Amino acid sequence: MSHTAEIIAVGTELLLGNIANTNAQELSQALSALGINVFYHTVVGDNPHRLEEALSIARGRADILLTTGGLGPTYDDLTKQTICAAFGRPLVLHQEIVDWLKDKYARTFHIPMPENNLQQALLPEGCTVFDNPVGTAPGCAFEEGGVHVLMLPGPPFEMRTMLSRHVIPYLRALSAEVILSHDIMTFGLGESPMEVLLRERMEHMENPSLATYAKPSEVRLRATAKAGSEAEAEALLAPVVREVTDLLGDVVYGVDVPGLEHACLAHLKERGWTMATAESCTGGQIAQRITAIPGASAAFRGGVVSYWTAVKHSVLGVPEEILEAHGAVSEETARAMAEGARRVTGAEIAVSVTGVAGPDPDERGTAVGIVYIGLATPEGTFCRRCDFGKRRRDLIQNLASNHALDVVRRYLTDLPIQLR
Repeated sequence: MSHTAEIIAVGTELLLGNIANTNAQELSQALSALGINVFYHTVVGDNPHRLEEALSIARGRADILLTTGGLGPTYDDLTKQTICAAFGRPLVLHQEIVDWLKDKYARTFHIPMPENNLQQALLPEGCTVFDNPVGTAPGCAFEEGGVHVLMLPGPPFEMRTMLSRHVIPYLRALSAEVILSHDIMTFGLGESPMEVLLRERMEHMENPSLATYAKPSEVRLRATAKAGSEAEAEALLAPVVREVTDLLGDVVYGVDVPGLEHACLAHLKERGWTMATAESCTGGQIAQRITAIPGASAAFRGGVVSYWTAVKHSVLGVPEEILEAHGAVSEETARAMAEGARRVTGAEIAVSVTGVAGPDPDERGTAVGIVYIGLATPEGTFCRRCDFGKRRRDLIQNLASNHALDVVRRYLTDLPIQLR
C-alpha cells in the first residue's frame, strides 16, 4: 500500500522567521527514502485553534501525519492536547515517564523535577511511546481511523535522534514491501543536460524509479526500488546504477557518498597520501568540510587561509613579483599558493583557491565570479579557471570549494583535471 504524509511544524518562532524549519527537510528526506510521498508541509503557530484547522485539512489528504514541536512543559506547548482532542483520544499519565523524568533531573541537572514537567508525561491513551535520550520530551505515535499520527519534539537534535531510533522503524513496519535506494553522486554536469541524457529512461521507469535532486554544481540521482526483500530490491537496482554510472562517466564521483569531501578523503587514504589547503576567497571552507569528517587527521595535514596578499607572500611564499605582475586573483598566484602549502605542510598534494566572491570586482578590475584553483602534486602543478558569473557571495564560495574538491578527486583517480 502506498502512503502519503503531511508534516506539520508547530511553533510561532518558525512563522516569525526566527529559526529555519530544518526538521521538515530532514523528515522529507527520510520519508522519501522509505517510499512515502510527502505532498504538503504546514507551519502553524502556537495556537490550538489554528493547529486544529491544520489537522482537519491534513487528515483529509494524508494517512500519515508527523508533527514537530509543542511537546514541552510550558503553557504554550499544546500540540498533544490539541491532537488528542481532534482525534478523540484521551491523554493519560504514564508513570514510567514520570519516574524517568525525575531520575533524569536528579542525575543530569541535580535538581528536583519541576512540577510543570509532568505535562510531558501525559500522552495519548494506547500510543506507542518514543523515548528521548537527548531531551525531556518523549514523542509518540498512534493510529486512529486509518491515519497514523506521530508527534516529535521541535529541537532539531532531539527530532533527529527520535527519527532514527523510532520513526523510521515505525513507518517501515507499515508496509510489507522493502524500499531501497541508492544515490548516484555527480559533479560537473548540470541538472538540465543530465535530464536530457536520462529523460527517456526516467519516463519509462516505474520500479526501479530514478529522480534527480540538484544543488549548486552537483546533481544527485536517486534510484529507488520496491520488492519483497532487500535482496530482490538490490537485484532490481544494480543494473540501473551500473547503466547510469557508465552513461555519465567521470562526472560520477561515487554511489551513496555523502559529498565530494568524503570521496577525496577516501581516495587519499587508499593511496596513503596527505593533503593541505591554501584558501583565499573560500575562507577555510574546504578545510572545514574535510575536517568535519571523523578520521580526517589520517590524510589532512592543515590549511592556510591567506586572505590578505601579504599572508600569501609571508606564509605561503608566493613571490612578490608574481603578486605585482599578475595580482592575487590569477593562475600564477593560485599555482604558487598550492606549491607553498605543499612545501609548508609536507603533504603529497595541496589545493589552493583564489578568486573574487564579490559583491564588487577586485582592485585590478577582475570580475565577480572569477576563481582560480591550483593543485600542487608530485607530478607538477595544475590549474583550473572558473567563471561563476555575478552570483551571491556564498554561492560563489560554495561553488569554488566544490570545484577545488573535484580537482583533487580527479587527480587522485587519474582523470583529467579540466571538466569536459
